Amino acid sequence: MAHKLTPFITAEQIAQRNTELGREVTASYSGETPLVCICVLKGAFLFFADIIRRIDREIEIDFVRLASYGSATSRSEDIVFSKDLEISIEGKDVLVIEDIVDTGHSMDFLLHVLRRRNPKSLKICALIDKHERREKAVTVDFAGFKLSDGFIVGYGLDYDERYRELGGIFELSNES
Repeated sequence: MAHKLTPFITAEQIAQRNTELGREVTASYSGETPLVCICVLKGAFLFFADIIRRIDREIEIDFVRLASYGSATSRSEDIVFSKDLEISIEGKDVLVIEDIVDTGHSMDFLLHVLRRRNPKSLKICALIDKHERREKAVTVDFAGFKLSDGFIVGYGLDYDERYRELGGIFELSNES
């Protein structure tokens, strides 16, 4: 089935918002504690690359990838790491950088695991915050854009591994 892509957020709007987010993140972290920026793969990789270049302080970076297992007809509560951190976050400020926080199940799992590793602080920066769909009590500390509904692709966000490479964000629908 063919898809229709309707422009939603332009590459220019994303770049401008990323600059603002970089300033917000920089302003909220001060002192000597190391800042570890964690990219949640795959979707956040473009956003992550742009954001970390706009944070005006020394950072460490690492990557995680989560996988859910269960039947296709129900959301699985069985979330596991398919790629875990390689560095210690104990005593460090940690910023998790994610593409989209929707129901909050995956992020809730990740935050629970990271808290057990004793970071000094733990915050979330998300390109898209779909707060209206939240089922878990997860707060996005730094949100690029808020969205109530719709299925979006581009700038790292995908549908069946397609459309990640698009510079802007588009609403995806089926063509009639």
